[in-house]
Amino acid sequence: MYTLVVAEKNSVGKAIATVLGARKRKDGYMEGGGYIVSWCVGHLVELAQPDAYDEKYGKWRYEDLPIIPGQWKYTVTSGKKKQLDVLRRLMNDKRVDTIVNACDAGREGELIFRFVYNYCGCNQPIQRLWISSMEDAAIREGFDRLRPGADYDSLYAAALCRSQADYIVGINATRLFSVLYHETLNVGRVQSPTLAMLVEREKVIAAFIKEPFYTPELDCGTFTASGEKSKDSAGAESVRAACDGKTAAAVSVKRQEKSAAPPKLYDLTTLQREANRLYGYTAQQTLDYAQSLYEKKLATYPRTDSRFLTEDMAANIPVLVNQAALILPGIRGKAAIICNTEQVINNAKVTDHHANIPTTEIRGADLAALPAGERDILLMLAARLVCAVGEKHTYAETVVTLDCEGHSFTAKGKAVLHGGWKAVEYACRATLKNKADNDGDGEDDKTLPDISEGQAFENVRASVKEGFTSPPKSYTEDTLLKAMESAGAEDMLAGGLRAEAAERKGLGTPATRAGIIEKLVKTGSVERRKRLLIPTEKGKNLIAVLPDKLKSPQLTAEWESRLQEVGRGALSGDDFMAGIADMTRKLVKDNAAPNPEYLSLFARPALGDIIGVCPRCGGAVHEGKKGFFCGDRACGFALWRDNRFFTAKKKEITKTVAAALLKEGRVFMSGLYSEKTAKTYDAVVVMEPGDKGAKYVNFKLEFPVKKMGGKNNG
Repeated sequence: MYTLVVAEKNSVGKAIATVLGARKRKDGYMEGGGYIVSWCVGHLVELAQPDAYDEKYGKWRYEDLPIIPGQWKYTVTSGKKKQLDVLRRLMNDKRVDTIVNACDAGREGELIFRFVYNYCGCNQPIQRLWISSMEDAAIREGFDRLRPGADYDSLYAAALCRSQADYIVGINATRLFSVLYHETLNVGRVQSPTLAMLVEREKVIAAFIKEPFYTPELDCGTFTASGEKSKDSAGAESVRAACDGKTAAAVSVKRQEKSAAPPKLYDLTTLQREANRLYGYTAQQTLDYAQSLYEKKLATYPRTDSRFLTEDMAANIPVLVNQAALILPGIRGKAAIICNTEQVINNAKVTDHHANIPTTEIRGADLAALPAGERDILLMLAARLVCAVGEKHTYAETVVTLDCEGHSFTAKGKAVLHGGWKAVEYACRATLKNKADNDGDGEDDKTLPDISEGQAFENVRASVKEGFTSPPKSYTEDTLLKAMESAGAEDMLAGGLRAEAAERKGLGTPATRAGIIEKLVKTGSVERRKRLLIPTEKGKNLIAVLPDKLKSPQLTAEWESRLQEVGRGALSGDDFMAGIADMTRKLVKDNAAPNPEYLSLFARPALGDIIGVCPRCGGAVHEGKKGFFCGDRACGFALWRDNRFFTAKKKEITKTVAAALLKEGRVFMSGLYSEKTAKTYDAVVVMEPGDKGAKYVNFKLEFPVKKMGGKNNG
């Protein structure tokens, strides 16, 4: 008999197969050593679209809302039927008596596996592989301690609730507000409050009025001292006039030794934030790089919310720290590596997965062969590990108070006493080719000369420095991730929630926040401007019309907290979903008509001539200045004249071409330009209109079969 192992991706499946001795290649799986190892290729099964429940849901109408399935239906993800058929056959193979769920060890991995298992009608017993590293030893150890699949039923319940809640809120709220305002408005349980934070920040920035302030300063030769800031320029000028050329005396010199503890290890969110700050990587890019490193066995599982390791890992940490130090160009061979292992060990603060760290596989890795992004992330993980087990950074902070003609001035300085972990960090940062900052405090801090109380400084030069108050900065992915992580925490603390519990609440999870940001950009609600995330007019208008419940960070963070309770078995999935359904019903009932105040935000432009029938909803398609558009804005179908597919081929969607595409779904075009060969060719352009509400229409090429000529072509 065989054990069927189901991984989440083929790369992971093949790595597991190698360890298990399943080396015989088959179509969609590996076999051998008593094991069959296959994979899911991400989501193979998903929740069915509304029209699968009733054909009437093919059209978006207020009277059909809310759509809340009683018995949920599922469908095969587009383009993945072949691999699902492979798994269906293997799961029902009479040779298989046990199935191991080896999908990623997290909420989403559990959902991917269970959807396939249930869809295929499988009833074989499940065992769960739960590992944080793809190293061979970790895989072997994981198979030695497989756990019953039932131990993860609560995790699956949480994953299912998250999926169904996002479906119910997303489907109903998107249709509701799109119908009310005649434009496709994408609404989500987590993405809408995230967008609301972005919109609110830009609103504060736009309303900000900068104000000048003035600071008297004394140049004492070897250092500069500052007086009190003031909005009164005349007052600052009078201080300058009184002190210029006079004698200043040190009335107080206070020196205090301080220290900065080593940083904690990375969880996913802190890794994403720092990668954005240092390299400008988006949260999704960092997650993708970290996931690839995990699959290459060079780093541990990235989707973690813990910043500590477990006691059973302690013995191997010193070796790993030294291996990590060897790959860091800034410190390699330059200093003895300190390893205070106890600083990174805390069983109580590790839930599903420990912190993200490099693995021992880095010892023989060819870092130069890695893509630049993966190499950057791996070096960040290595540097953080070496810093986290290092010594305290200690420094002396000196504050000198001067008196000049009855006016007080202050000078501050720092002197490093022991570099500790910061010496490692500075050395690593110095090698960065694209560093955005150096965290400010340390090498660039001002130092003061030796100054004693009563010491006089004659003939000082006084001046006035003018400055301006600054508005809050627009969000970057770094600062937005931080805001999402702590969203609603202040309100919860004010309501009596303990600080530790409040910190666990937030918008989304470490594993989902990158996808939320990407969806906001993809749907046109947010755009990236260099490293900033700026809401578009569409995004601002959407937040204007949404009720507070759909854009409240506190409420959404509370829902996420309840999902965690479902995952721990402390709350039933039915109770959670009942709350989501009740909220959705009330949302539809309370928004039966558009708010007249906001109708002008979505004013419908004048519609031109009708040139055909919309392939999505059956409505009329009109000609406009920039293209051809469905008269129903909720449908979203559009053929843009400057479509990239056509412009790359030096063609335009003319009225004739658009009419042909609408009538036949295809059009023959000659003289299409090839960017690769710089030659032209003839082909049939086939339109793929997509479903109602989709943002894009896609196109592909079909080439006519050439008839054989009279010549013998050999």
